[in-house]
Amino acid sequence: MSLQRFISEAISPWMKNETGPEGDIVLSSRIRFARNFDQYPFPIIASAESAGTLLHYVEKEIQADGSRSAGTLEILKMDELSSNEKRVLVEKHLISPHLSEKSKEGAVLLSEDESVSIMVNEEDHLRIQCLFRGFQLQEGLVLANSIDDWMEEKVTYAFDEKRGYLTSCPTNVGTGLRASVMMHLPALVMTKQLNRILPAINQLGFVVRGIYGEGSEALGNLFQVSNQMTLGKSEEDIVEDLQGVVMQLIQKERSAREALLRSSKMQMMDRVYRSYGLLSNSRIMESKEAAKRLSDVRLGIDLDLIEGLSGNILNELMILTQPGFLQQYAGKGLSPEERDVRRAALIRERIQLEENK
Repeated sequence: MSLQRFISEAISPWMKNETGPEGDIVLSSRIRFARNFDQYPFPIIASAESAGTLLHYVEKEIQADGSRSAGTLEILKMDELSSNEKRVLVEKHLISPHLSEKSKEGAVLLSEDESVSIMVNEEDHLRIQCLFRGFQLQEGLVLANSIDDWMEEKVTYAFDEKRGYLTSCPTNVGTGLRASVMMHLPALVMTKQLNRILPAINQLGFVVRGIYGEGSEALGNLFQVSNQMTLGKSEEDIVEDLQGVVMQLIQKERSAREALLRSSKMQMMDRVYRSYGLLSNSRIMESKEAAKRLSDVRLGIDLDLIEGLSGNILNELMILTQPGFLQQYAGKGLSPEERDVRRAALIRERIQLEENK
């Protein structure tokens, strides 16, 4: 397995083919554990020597052994990657922006299908991440627990009987669990209901962010919904509570879509096909406009207003049209203007391939 394999395809193998449960609204589910070794300084205060020793141990004792649940794990070290290669991994959600900024001692272990990503020396010693298609939080928790148990056979975690797992950031202390789902919520945005719903979600201990997590923008009506509380509840309770919130959002989004079809079907069709026409014919396309138009087309597919296109087109093109991927395919750095031209061309080609199937 090579680095090229991980950065040459926009859609990870686990995302290909069929959509997952509730896949018209929930694109993916993620479970992430934050863990630290008890005999090493945490990354935020660790010396380069200490962080390097930990990375060497992970490579020798963990990566080389392979996980019973995840299979063979490939290690990619941040100091061996170009800035654009790291950017591509961020765009695919395989590493965090924080890890990509590390030039030394940072690394990621990746499973062959890219559904398991274990970041090393990020904010914590380990960030164990499991990704699934559609709405599969429980399945993600089972896999993450299995990998966590396997890991705990090899290392002693920093753990306190009263506080739970100890982490660099106090907001992760306890279970160290961040559970999240990526949702496509165009109808709630169009009907201006989402802004009224968000405060209630926050009061329940959950947060709604953009597609790359904290501080990121909600491009293409894609939102990441995750837990804020990690202390005082079990992993199972956190996941169960998040599932309840997500199910309510799914129901509200479906109701909003049905209402739009009843009240303004022709306007919806016009919006969807205008976006489809622009994506199919434009010669210049900025990233924000691309995200907006792709969201419209994906909604048209899910509402059966457009036929002959796969719903995966949003997942794929949302990543393919990001700056890192555009430059990776070009094999060189591109100016913003050059990226806009190449983005438009790539979208046209991708749509033509879909239409010719």
